[in-house]
Formats: sequence, structure tokens, C-alpha cells
Amino acid sequence: MKRIKTVMIGVGNISGIYLKNITQTFKELELIGVCDLIRERAEKAQQEYGIPTVYETMHDAFKDPQVELVLNLTQPYEHFEVSKAALEAGKHVYSEKPLGADLEEGKKLLALAKEKGLHLGGAPDTFLGAAIQTCRRLIDDGFIGTPIGSAAYMITHGPESWHPDPEFFYKRGGGPMFDMGPYYLTAMINLMGGVKRVFSASRISFPQRTITSQPQAGKVVDVDVNTYVAGTVQYESGAIGTIFTTFDLHFPEKKKRFIEIYGSEGTLFVPDPNCFSGAVELYRPEDGVCKEIPLMYAYPENSRGLGLADMAKAIATGREARCDVQQTYHVLEMMAGFATSAKTGQWTEIESRYHRAPAMVRPTLKGILD
Repeated sequence: MKRIKTVMIGVGNISGIYLKNITQTFKELELIGVCDLIRERAEKAQQEYGIPTVYETMHDAFKDPQVELVLNLTQPYEHFEVSKAALEAGKHVYSEKPLGADLEEGKKLLALAKEKGLHLGGAPDTFLGAAIQTCRRLIDDGFIGTPIGSAAYMITHGPESWHPDPEFFYKRGGGPMFDMGPYYLTAMINLMGGVKRVFSASRISFPQRTITSQPQAGKVVDVDVNTYVAGTVQYESGAIGTIFTTFDLHFPEKKKRFIEIYGSEGTLFVPDPNCFSGAVELYRPEDGVCKEIPLMYAYPENSRGLGLADMAKAIATGREARCDVQQTYHVLEMMAGFATSAKTGQWTEIESRYHRAPAMVRPTLKGILD
């Protein structure tokens, strides 16, 4: 079994679950180094997880001939420069979402990866988990008939009450659509197929936000991105979907809805696409009630890094990665399309074409991909 030598760039808030899963679950990854602008973070990770090397700069990591795969966990507006430098150094790249802070960044990375013949892709990988793979199986096997529509809802009052460093959520590359939209849009296209065009209206409801979480409680943040985004998508199949994302609303947890897929013979209720598990419910008129469907696939726990492990297997075997750039770019184009539509008041055509990667295969040995 070939283990792909991997380096982590950025050891911030999301890194903990990646560190745990890479070192304890996914057998085909070997984390050989970490790097962060705040060196103490990297050193703490090194000590806790027994990582061989702390690199002084990302360029030192990219010069290391041992490194095959770069995990980019920097902040959204930094994704482009880090991924670009890694690709230029001949390394495969898996990036946290989004692929880039705007469509031009995505186009440049897409072209560079193609020119270099390198794997590029990234988060989210939650759609590979037990819940959404079960939903895909139900749709593909005809349990709701022909899919004719979808609706998605991401409603919260923003991260400033709980995140230790929330300012970036309100800056370029942030906002509810660019931050949380990738989870929803990735799930939607994996269940419904690619998108042909999008339409949107959006706004900044509150031009400033006050951080209430520690250690920055009381700091006032200027909001530079839209925080109330309502979008419509037309899938290539002709089906119509809607997506609503906001950081502006107070909303009771017990009333939350996530994704609904409407078919000619029933409706599928998809759980939180930010998670790997959750209740999958199917409504068919002959039943008259929603029935919870048992999860049929592996990885119901927080398995962040699953997409990275899948890319490692793709590198080792020559197959396509399930979280590849054709998916992350299609999602980025949709998000950018919503912004363009909101400015112009017109539908925005999506130029990229999307194909679904193969469904997950239940593993014989957990942590080893097919």
C-alpha cells in the first residue's frame, strides 16, 4: 500500500479534525510536515501528533522533494496564492473551500493544474459520508421517481458568537454563500447533477458586526460581502432548485431545514450537508408519513480528510479523485454566478460542465479507499 506524503499548510481552527483523521484513520496518507504563519501552532501540532517536520515557510515545504500532496487549510482569501505556489512547485493540491475567492482565481488554478498534469481539488468532502451517499443511492435507485426540483436552506446569525477569529467570514472570499454554500451546492449537484444557469438577489443587512466570542469580544468588524443571498438554479436536467444562505437571522434549531429533493414519486429530506451523518427521511404518498432510512455507507462520524484520502488513492492508482477540480470549480462558478446575477438582475450562464464521480464503495478496511 502506497502512502502519499502530505504536508499541511495552515494549522488554524479547522486543522484539529484533519490532524486526528490523517494520523489515526486514513491509512494511505502520511503527514510529514506542517507549516503556519504562527509557528507555535505548527509546533503544537507536531508535538501532539508526532509529525516529523515543521517548515519555516510554505515555500520550504514545496521545495521538499519528499512532499507529494499539499493540504491547503489557510483562510479563504489566501487559498489562491498557496495553491498556485504548490502547483508551480509540482505538488498535487487539496484545498479547503472555496477553490478561490473569485472566479478568476479558480480559472487560473484550473489552467495551471491542467498544464502541470497535477491533481487539484478540495473540500467539502461531507458528501462522501454515510448520509449523502445514502441519499444518492435512494435517488439513483428511483425511490423518488424523476427528480424535478430541490430547495436548500442555510440559516444562522453568523459565526461571531462562537468562532475565535471570525472577521474573515465577512471579508473577500467569505460570507454565507462562499463559506457555507459549498457544502450545500456540492451536495445538490451530487444528488441532482450539474447546473446550467443561476439567478440571485442578495444584500448586506448589517454593515457592521460586533464579535462576542473570545478572545476578540467587543471588536467591531466591517462587513464587505453579502450576508443575505437567495438563489435559483436550473439544473442541466431542466429541474429547478433554490438555495437560501444567510448570516443575518435568528432561527430556532428545531425548525431548521437543510436540503429537500423533490421527485415525481416522493420527496427526500437530506440532513445537514456540513456533516457526514444525520437523519435521511423519505416521503412517498402511499406511506403518508416520512420514513427514516438507515444509512447504507461508511464514515458517519466527522471524517474530514476523507476527500484528501480519496485524492491520495487517485494519485497512487491513476483514477479520478471524487473531490476533483471539475467539481470545486463548478461550485465556485455557481457562487460567482449568484453574485453576478444579483448585480445585473439577469440569469448567469454556467460555462463549466459537471459530471458526478462514482459513488462511494463500502470499505473492507476502514481508512483505505477503493
